[in-house]
Amino acid sequence: MLLLGLILLVLGLVLNISILYTLGVILLLVGAVLFILGAVGRPVGGRKHYW
Repeated sequence: MLLLGLILLVLGLVLNISILYTLGVILLLVGAVLFILGAVGRPVGGRKHYW
């Protein structure tokens, strides 16, 4: 999710498409939160690690 968010963010900036930029930021934030929760050992979606 982090990688997809980063790709959409870059595409939104390069192609000047605001919806891609917005979706990229949202996916990047959600991916970061899930990554942090999984890294500290908190179960995410019933799994010990997010990845």
